[in-house]
Amino acid sequence: MRVAVIGAGIVGATSAYELARDGHAVTVYERHAGVASETSFANAGVVAPGYVTPWAAPGMPGKVLRHLLERHAPVRIGGADVLGRIPWLWRWWRACRPAVYQANRSRMYGLARYSRQQLHALTQALGLDYEQARGVLVLLRTPRDLKQVQAGLQVLEALQVNFELLDAAQCRQLEPGLSPAVPLVAGISLPQDEVGNCRQFAQQIKAEAQRHGARFLFQHDVRALVPGTTPRVASHDLSRAGGSGDAVEAAFDAVLLCTGHQSDGLLRPLGLRLPIAPVYGYSVTAPLSVVDEVTVRGPRAAVMDEKYKVAITRLGQRIRVAGSAEIGGVPSQMNAAALATLYKVLDDWFPGAARLAQARAWKGARPMLPDGPPVLGRSRLPGLWLNLGHGSSGWALSCGSARAVADLLAGREPAIDLTGLTPQRLGA
Repeated sequence: MRVAVIGAGIVGATSAYELARDGHAVTVYERHAGVASETSFANAGVVAPGYVTPWAAPGMPGKVLRHLLERHAPVRIGGADVLGRIPWLWRWWRACRPAVYQANRSRMYGLARYSRQQLHALTQALGLDYEQARGVLVLLRTPRDLKQVQAGLQVLEALQVNFELLDAAQCRQLEPGLSPAVPLVAGISLPQDEVGNCRQFAQQIKAEAQRHGARFLFQHDVRALVPGTTPRVASHDLSRAGGSGDAVEAAFDAVLLCTGHQSDGLLRPLGLRLPIAPVYGYSVTAPLSVVDEVTVRGPRAAVMDEKYKVAITRLGQRIRVAGSAEIGGVPSQMNAAALATLYKVLDDWFPGAARLAQARAWKGARPMLPDGPPVLGRSRLPGLWLNLGHGSSGWALSCGSARAVADLLAGREPAIDLTGLTPQRLGA
């Protein structure tokens, strides 16, 4: 089949690979000059299936309201577009009911576990190297933090996730670079979870897709889709004449949207209205400080600060600190308070670990659906398929989502149950 993939983030790149590997003639449209140039560019890089969970959870509305009054809040609501997010927030609030949350968490965990299996299989079969490291440690600063995670630990036990509750001394033994000056009550060790450079993986999987014949059209902005038995894609070449020339149409047998929160602009004219919205996250990346020829500060792999919902990861000779959830912001404006929280958490746990004079800050839009899980599969419009809405878990869900959609498109039964993950869940 001739298949168009719209978007070359981590989800689009892995989808292109799986489709090309299945023998389809794949054409990928991407408005930027390379893969993983937006949400996938500088994310935390953590792959931890047990922590892939809906943001819509019982008690979350109250937590968000309390965070509004905090200086170093993990969640922020405000900005130029906040009024336009009220319908999305309403649907999110409705999805926080316990029964809805439990169903969605189970679905997301199943997909995340399958995705990790696929990631490992690809890594081994293709000999990929993307600065991966094994082990995630969740840090609990206070007795209150420890108390609040008890319900989550019960869920991890029910899901049979391999974890160990450590005391402070064991945490510092596992991550000897942790500052002794910061109070630490306990930690949750997730030895089978890992960290890796999402963008490097996307670049390597793109090369593998090309080896299977996939064609990548960079700096091509898709402006319109025409569904049908032979769906068409209308795009502008942004590299020519400022990208203002006439649209060029191409026909395919299927079109797969992997466009994140920008999908709404393509779907709404077709009568499909997905409740997808950008929730902005931040990261700061800097070279590690070298103490001497053999000693480097920073985490061995990844730590997550439970109080501030911030991850600190080791990516080769760099350190990345990532977190925050901003609703209503715009991509062009950095929130100084969000960045200040990242710097604070980094300085708390690993003071002097990074050469901050060379730090690069980043802001990316996570494409989130209000209830949590992504949508995977055939839409109700002929020829149009969806693989989007992965939120902050795109890296953790991408390989499994790509394989499942490729199986569906080929008429095969996917290896995992997609109940509650198809577009029909949202009337699409």
